[in-house]
Amino acid sequence: MTGEALEFTLDSLDLASPGLWRRLMDLYEVLPAFPEVADTLRELRAAGFVTAILSNGTPAMLDAAVRRAGLHELLDAVLSADAVQVFKTDPRVYDYGLRQLGLKASEVSFQSSNGWDAFAASAHGMRVVWCNRYGQRRERLPGAPDHEITSLAELPRLLARPMPPNLDAIDV
Repeated sequence: MTGEALEFTLDSLDLASPGLWRRLMDLYEVLPAFPEVADTLRELRAAGFVTAILSNGTPAMLDAAVRRAGLHELLDAVLSADAVQVFKTDPRVYDYGLRQLGLKASEVSFQSSNGWDAFAASAHGMRVVWCNRYGQRRERLPGAPDHEITSLAELPRLLARPMPPNLDAIDV
């Protein structure tokens, strides 16, 4: 899906050229993690949290990105929507993640920097923290994040206190 979207964008902008699509797609496998991610994962694991990724990326793309970022030892699971042959925001992807982790939606604190993903996880019954790094406006979708942060470094402190039920969005 990412490849098709990139191809459409390059065509739409008249930027298509031999090899450009491949070079850009290859960059997905070497994207660095944000600087605070590794320390945040270490802190969460030390506090007893299970850490996992649930992504629309392919297993190969996720494995390459996680290893390149040095996060493979900090994650308990790396889950791809590829396993259920649909993409987020389809509820089957969130159900798959819950089944793989053996958890109920209400037991999960779901973090995403994608507003659409955060809102969908919230509509699925998860407690959600939206990492809104760039101050984006809230999307007009069902569900709403329980908290909004600008860096994952804020997450351990936030999760150390009880999260409220998913009533209205509460900004941190």
